Amino acid sequence: MLDFVTSGLVSVWLSTAKTPETLASTVTTLQNTPWLVDTGDSDVTTQSIMRQYLKGLESKGFATTGQGIWLQAGPAVLSTHLGTTPLPAASLTKVATTLVALDTWGTDHRFETLISTTGQIKQGVLLGDLIIQGGGDPLFVWEEGFALGNTLTQMGIRKVAGNLVIVGNFQMNFEVDPNKSGELLKQALNSEIWEEDAAYHYSQLPPGAIAKPTVKIAGSIQVLPTPALMPASTLLVRHYSLPMTQILKQMNVYSNNVISETLAVMAGGAQAVAQKAAALAGIPQTEILLVNGSGLGVENRISPRAVCAMYAALQRYLESKSLTIADLFPISGVDLGTIDYRNIPTNAVVKTGTLNDVSALAGVLPTRDRGLIWFSIINRGSDLEELRQQQDVLLQQLTKQWGAVKPTPTAITPKIPVQTAMLLGASNRNIVVYKPTVEVQSTQIPIPQN
Repeated sequence: MLDFVTSGLVSVWLSTAKTPETLASTVTTLQNTPWLVDTGDSDVTTQSIMRQYLKGLESKGFATTGQGIWLQAGPAVLSTHLGTTPLPAASLTKVATTLVALDTWGTDHRFETLISTTGQIKQGVLLGDLIIQGGGDPLFVWEEGFALGNTLTQMGIRKVAGNLVIVGNFQMNFEVDPNKSGELLKQALNSEIWEEDAAYHYSQLPPGAIAKPTVKIAGSIQVLPTPALMPASTLLVRHYSLPMTQILKQMNVYSNNVISETLAVMAGGAQAVAQKAAALAGIPQTEILLVNGSGLGVENRISPRAVCAMYAALQRYLESKSLTIADLFPISGVDLGTIDYRNIPTNAVVKTGTLNDVSALAGVLPTRDRGLIWFSIINRGSDLEELRQQQDVLLQQLTKQWGAVKPTPTAITPKIPVQTAMLLGASNRNIVVYKPTVEVQSTQIPIPQN
């Protein structure tokens, strides 16, 4: 029996499958992105591998009632255990946040931070306050602060006589407290007061990539609760964040909870994210239950099937933008982050999840004989290292059964080659809009004497 994971896809599939050429193309696309789900008999070989996996977990003291699995190749469900049961999904929640973020803002969206002043620039001194109006950028880190300091220096600002005023949704270094974010930015702008962390991050930059800024703030940090309280000011600089795709890649590689929660809140909150994700993936709402956008806490529950369906929805969306899920999630053998030191088969695109008694792994595994295997594994148990090891062994067994594939299939080859870390601190995302006034001194012309 076939279930349609996403509404409207049958008509798309039928309308394209009219000639042998388009049929072959459609079958390839169907294999790469599971639009339909065959809920008939599972694959016998895969079922045997899964039974051995579950039996092995049970022998190590892990109850099978806490282990959820969904394995799918194209429209065929190869094997499932508690596949439609919502389980504590930890950071697999970020798959939902990723899907809704793209639906809300798109792949190219950049968050804007406005830098303005209440005074004028005279002889290297900004005679007034420096105002930072945040627009929700969740990836404003040290390197961005260094680059902003250099932009201000190039504008002729060496000192701010007034205060550093924070307004709106401004976070720095994933610090949600605006006062602390202000203190971090004040430090970033002036290399003479850098502490150990700022100095370390600067030392990791390529030599000469960013100059050391020296913009001194004479006043204190002030936080305004709403932009409505902002005084009259002159806009100096528009700072643009990295594009959404690169923010999401950073979020997923390092499983950054602050980025994920920030995006979820701006997208309407946890319940809105759950509802939108379920609708976009064509999954019953009861299979995605969220209380936050990051995955912290066992209250966030997602079924293994729902995770795979969200991946499929992401892949379909990204294909329309000439991108793949490898542009948003860590690639085994390429990226580090939470998959560093794992033994996941090379070129699998995955997302991890971890709580005190939860270890989860989901994504897509490329194989020679079965094509792309979409999988979701959610384990409960206290020995997290053992659970991770058994997840890796399971994926290795599947790869051995169906063969590794080289080169990496186009469907999961990243299209954005540049690493996000190399783009942080790029000065071309600081757009100077301030036009200094030119003072014209009048010259008195002597009146001839008669």
